[in-house]
Amino acid sequence: QVRLVESGGGLVQPGGSLRLSCAASGSIFSIYNMGWYRQAPGKQRELVARVTRGGSPTYADSLKGRFTVSRDNAKNTVYLQMNGLKPEDTAVYYCNIDTTGGSYWGQGTQVTVSS
Repeated sequence: QVRLVESGGGLVQPGGSLRLSCAASGSIFSIYNMGWYRQAPGKQRELVARVTRGGSPTYADSLKGRFTVSRDNAKNTVYLQMNGLKPEDTAVYYCNIDTTGGSYWGQGTQVTVSS
């Protein structure tokens, strides 16, 4: 069984920053990609950013320059540093990992950007 524990969401004012963390535990033999998706009300879930085991990141085009994804392989943890947050970044953010045993999702953490 694989467990993903997300943390770091919350309420922030426009222009502020948040750092999300997602720690994976359980029966994990090898993790390939780790990343973040988000889903706003009434919209489809979309890729935010992901990073390979070797550290190569991929970002949604609209988020380049504001968001930074990173991972600590020793801790099976992926991070998302979000700067310059905008109201349109408001969504539930989900952690996702790809492993030899399949793809797994976290329970989601709410990020709300509002004054």
